[in-house]
Amino acid sequence: MNRTLFSVLLMVAAWPLAATAQIGTDRVDQRQSTQQQRINEGIKKGELTKSEADRLQKGQQRVQKMEDKAKADGVVNLQERQKMERAQDKQSRDIERERRDRQQAGNEGRHRGDHDRGQRERR
Repeated sequence: MNRTLFSVLLMVAAWPLAATAQIGTDRVDQRQSTQQQRINEGIKKGELTKSEADRLQKGQQRVQKMEDKAKADGVVNLQERQKMERAQDKQSRDIERERRDRQQAGNEGRHRGDHDRGQRERR
């Protein structure tokens, strides 16, 4: 009886620790999912070149590694959450910039304005 009561009390006491670790990364997980969708959409629409998409995927992996490391001890503290959020903010800006830079899949070797230079030289 005492052993069962002790086990129940131990589980009840440990519950908030498990919840804290999960609460600390719910926002990170949601943002990771949203940002991955934005990358996939950029690939599908041809807004991202292969090298841009690869670079953005590496950024996603970097944030995931941060999350895994933060969760390793079972508690995600405030500093770890802030570090992950800053990394995700940067990743979000990078995704937006790459999707709007007018480079298109299939035109990897060209830079913005290359087609204009060719027109001007022929005139």
